[in-house]
Parts: sequence; structure tokens; C-alpha cells
Amino acid sequence: MTEHPTTPAGKPTSYSRVTLSRIMTAVDVNLYGTVHGGVLMKFVDDVAGAAAARHSGGTAVTASIDEIVFSEPVRVGDLVHAHAQVNWTGNTSMEVGVKVVAERWDSAEDAPVRVATAYLVFVGVDVASAPRPVRPVLPETPDDHRRYKEAEIRRAHRLAKRRAIQAHRAS
Repeated sequence: MTEHPTTPAGKPTSYSRVTLSRIMTAVDVNLYGTVHGGVLMKFVDDVAGAAAARHSGGTAVTASIDEIVFSEPVRVGDLVHAHAQVNWTGNTSMEVGVKVVAERWDSAEDAPVRVATAYLVFVGVDVASAPRPVRPVLPETPDDHRRYKEAEIRRAHRLAKRRAIQAHRAS
């Protein structure tokens, strides 16, 4: 008889919140003189991974990047903050939302500018790299509840797309 581990007790959305910050330097730029999108993508994955690991209480690996939108360029000298939180949880997977903002080096008194947003899916894994149950996320605020519902919509779209592609390949 195989024993199935029980799902850990839920944690509030605020428990998973993580912020990472760094100053962008000359090694981060692309040929156009702005910070390379890949640098920001790694930064997004790092902060999302920290939020997923915190929430799940252990190792969590990136399963997919559902969406990443770059809305403003980032420049050398900008102080960039990436804010992440778990928006939704399934049995073994989690959606993490990330917002990236920049404080411009040449206008430090201005409000930070939103430069990117992203949604990533992580899976909790055990020491053998097999999926493991993750605790439920418990939305606290109206924004948390909205993010949870929108994450369910994105999940339904991912699953429908997967089914449509599999059906097409089978035909």
C-alpha cells in the first residue's frame, strides 16, 4: 500500500511575498544601451523562485513562464525592485506573479516606474525531484482574491491550449 503525503496547512498570500533589489550596471546592457531582457528574465525567475520556495516550504522549480511583459526600458544605474507573491496553488503547482519597478538613477525623487510584469508556474519537488504537494494559498485582500481568480483563468487557458495542441498532433 502506497502512502500519500497530506497537503500541508495553508498559508496567507503575504507569507510568500518577496522583494529582490539590485542596481543595474554596464555588464547588464544590450546593444541598444538598455538592460538586456534576459537579465530581467533571470531576475524575475529568481524572485519568483524565492516566493515559491517560501510558500511551499521547500524546493520549487520553474515549470513555465506564462507571460512576461516589458513595459519600459531599464537603464544602467537604475535601482530595480522585483516583487513576487504566490497568486494561486494547485496540488503540486503554484502561480507566482511578479512586478518589476525601477527607480531612475537620474530622478531618484520620482515614483518608481513599472518596467515589467510576469506570471510563472512552479512545481514543488521532493529530494528525488518528483512533484510533491504544496500548501494552499489563502488570499487575504481583495487584490489577492482578484489575482487568485485571474490565475485560475490563466491556468484554464494553459490547459485548453495543451489539449488543443495534443488533439492537433494526434490528427
